[in-house]
Amino acid sequence: MTARRVLPTDEATDLLKLVRDLATRELLPAAAVAEKNEAFDRDAFRLLGRAGLLGLPYPEEYGGGGQPYEVYLQVLEEIGAVWASVGVGVSVHALSCFGLATFGTDEQKQAWLPDMLGGELLGAYCLSEPHAGSDPAAMRTKAVRDGDEYVINGTKAWTTHGGKADFYKVMARTSDDRNGISCFLVPADTPGLTADSPEHKMGLTGSPTATMLFENVRIPVERRLGAEGEGLKIALAGLDAGRLGIAAVATGLSQGALDQAVAYAKERETFGKRIIDHQGLAFVLADMEAAVQASRAITLHAARLKDRGLPFGKEASIAKMVATDNAMKVTTDAVQVLGGYGYTKDFPVERYMREAKVMQIFEGTNQIQRMVISRHLDKDNNGVIEHA
Repeated sequence: MTARRVLPTDEATDLLKLVRDLATRELLPAAAVAEKNEAFDRDAFRLLGRAGLLGLPYPEEYGGGGQPYEVYLQVLEEIGAVWASVGVGVSVHALSCFGLATFGTDEQKQAWLPDMLGGELLGAYCLSEPHAGSDPAAMRTKAVRDGDEYVINGTKAWTTHGGKADFYKVMARTSDDRNGISCFLVPADTPGLTADSPEHKMGLTGSPTATMLFENVRIPVERRLGAEGEGLKIALAGLDAGRLGIAAVATGLSQGALDQAVAYAKERETFGKRIIDHQGLAFVLADMEAAVQASRAITLHAARLKDRGLPFGKEASIAKMVATDNAMKVTTDAVQVLGGYGYTKDFPVERYMREAKVMQIFEGTNQIQRMVISRHLDKDNNGVIEHA
């Protein structure tokens, strides 16, 4: 595996070595079997939770790791390089904890956050709906106040860990205003909450995705995060961080595909020499390496902005767009490098290619990212063209 990066502290370097060893020793052997059988490996998340890896970017006082995002994203990359389904799952879990960690009261954090960050509970995130994927303000799921409870009715689509999670971070409409949306933390065993049959997907088959059905789901008022009407703000703030998580996993997936392609190119011979010694093939590998390094650099740049408390929304969208587009290209090229073998399931690169595709779609399609970026440009320049 190629040397990747220099971390900001010795502690972070040791952490990354631990993660790489754990991923290689425990996750890698289980990945191919679970993906082939479309099986959800809950034990993989328990393992990561007990190693302290599910709450890395959150405060230590609540059981988190207290690590900067720059370090957390490199941990996600290491996991994504061997098992993208688990890497995505860790990112989704972190996103599911975001509302509580950022907008929850001290009492709410003390009551629920330690188990969520410690890995005993696995989270899911319910924002999209069948008719409102890229437009969350158009959601129809409602939460109606009834005394000391809210009653939630509606449908949430494309829920990662749907039917397997222990809690769901749910956005629901509490008023008829377009932005009248609130955020709730709903336990999985709440009566009236059920999961539809899992989606049959072309990739990430070890990660269940299901539609969640809310039928008169009653939850106490104290499970609302933030004030009424703050849900969309919570959702959008969390999505910036979530996009960086997907960018990191996509970078890891690209690195894994590159490692497979380089190893094969060093061993396979044609016309009396290794195929890596043929310029046409060597240039393909060089472009793959450049794409991986570009994805990593732009993702960590956004993370450093976040760690410094600076605006990073535009950079998060750029990182998500670039890293996932690069992942699609790199994994496709990896299949090409392996030739006919790359098209078979004897090698993992065909799976990597299938897994890369959805990363251009979830956490906001890459077309949506381009909209976000262009709007930032308009806002940043205030409509004025500046010249150097």
